[in-house]
Amino acid sequence: MAGEEEVEVKQQPCPPPLLSKNAQKKLIKQQRYEAKKAEKKALLKEQKKKEAERKRIEWEDKLAAATEEEKQQLIESKLSLRKERMDQRTEEKGKKMQRLTEAKQNGQNVVIDLEFGHLMNASELHSLVQQIMYCYAVNARCNSPAHLWLTGCQGEMQDQLQRLPGFDKWIIEKENRPYIDAFQDQKERLVYLTADSETTLDVLDPNHIYIIGGLVDRNRWKGLTMKKAEDQGIQTAKLPIGTYLKMSSSQVLTVNQVVEILLKYLETGDWKTSFFDVIPQRKRCEAESEEGDNDIERVEKNEGKDDHLFKRHDIEREEETEGKDDHELKRQCIES
Repeated sequence: MAGEEEVEVKQQPCPPPLLSKNAQKKLIKQQRYEAKKAEKKALLKEQKKKEAERKRIEWEDKLAAATEEEKQQLIESKLSLRKERMDQRTEEKGKKMQRLTEAKQNGQNVVIDLEFGHLMNASELHSLVQQIMYCYAVNARCNSPAHLWLTGCQGEMQDQLQRLPGFDKWIIEKENRPYIDAFQDQKERLVYLTADSETTLDVLDPNHIYIIGGLVDRNRWKGLTMKKAEDQGIQTAKLPIGTYLKMSSSQVLTVNQVVEILLKYLETGDWKTSFFDVIPQRKRCEAESEEGDNDIERVEKNEGKDDHLFKRHDIEREEETEGKDDHELKRQCIES
C-alpha cells in the first residue's frame, strides 16, 4: 500500500545438505585421525628437541670436565667424524646421480600424469606435491631406479613443484605437454594403471610406459582415469592386489604407494612382497594383515601418517607421504 515502508526480505541461504549416516561416520573417523596425527607429530617434534638438548648438554659437560689437551682432542675427533659423514654423503650422492642417469637410458618408464590440477583444491595439490617429492626420494634410493616422468605439469601444480628446494636439479623428466603428446609415436606402449580396469597386470613389461594418475580427489572423481584412457584409446591395467590380499576399503592407493609398489616389484619380482611391504596395514583386512606379518619379515609401519618411529635409511621415512618429515625429505631431494 502507498505510504507504507517497504520491507526488505532477505533471502536465507540454503542449508548445507545433510550427510548420510555413513558419511557422518567417515567424517568423524577422519577428524579423529587428523587430531591423532597432529598430536603424534607434535610429540615427535618435542622428543627430537629434547634429544638434541640432551646431546648438547652432554657435550658441554664432557668439554668442561676435560683438560685443555683432552678438549682439543675431543673437538678434533668431532670435526673428523663430521668430515667423514660429509664425505660419505657426497659419495652416496654421486652414486645416486649415476644410477638415476643410467635409469634414463635403461630404467622402467613410469609416468605421473599431472593434468588433473584444476580438479584439486590447494590442500590436495600440496598433498600431491609431497607425494611426488617422496616418489623421487624413494626412486633415488633404489639400486635399479625407474625412469620417472612428470607430464602435463602446468599452472599451480608447476608453481608448487618449482618452489621445492632443489627441484631444478632433479634427475627426472619434466614435460609440460600431456603424455599423449609427449609419447605420440609410442601410443601402443602406453598403459594407464587404474583400479577400474578389467585387465590385471601380471608382470611389468620393460617396453611399456606405465601411467599413474596424479589425482588426490578424496573419491570425488571415480572412474576418471579409466574414462580418460578409453577416450584416448590406450591400454589400461590394474595391479593384482586382489590376488594377494583383501583391502578393507577400495583398492585406490596414493601416487607414492603405487610408485613404491612398482619399484619393489622391479627389485623382487614378487607382487605379494611388494604389496605387503608398501600397503598400510590399516587398508588391509585383519586376516590378510596377520597372514602378511607371518609371511614377510618386515619392519612394522604404524597406521597413521605420523604413527611411527622413524626407520633410518637415506632419509627418515614414514608410511605415507603427508606424514613424512618434510625437512628430511627436502634434504634428500636436494642432494639427489
